[in-house]
Amino acid sequence: QVQLVESGGGLVQAGGSLRLSCAASERTYGRYSMAWFRQAPGKEREFVTAISRSGSNTSYGDSVKGRFTISRDNAKNTVFLQMNSLKPEDTAVYYCAARASYMINSRADAMDYWGKGTLVTVSS
Repeated sequence: QVQLVESGGGLVQAGGSLRLSCAASERTYGRYSMAWFRQAPGKEREFVTAISRSGSNTSYGDSVKGRFTISRDNAKNTVFLQMNSLKPEDTAVYYCAARASYMINSRADAMDYWGKGTLVTVSS
């Protein structure tokens, strides 16, 4: 069982930056590919980005390409989401997810574990 705890959310003005972190409880965290999803009020959960176990492969949703960057520190059991040039439409609860596979996946139903989320609000 992997427990994931997100942090770093908050209120930021449009054009600003935030860095989210997701800490994993499992010492075998390095066996999991990791992903970030987000869900805005009244909308479906949306894929944001994913990273492979080694960190060598990444994937991004079209709406965040060029603005967001995912990274991981396997020694610290932590994955990060650097968000730059934030827009009001980025406002959502951001969820960290883990998948027990070396392959990354953009589907929410492919994830094995989820965090409880952290709220990001971007004001215009």
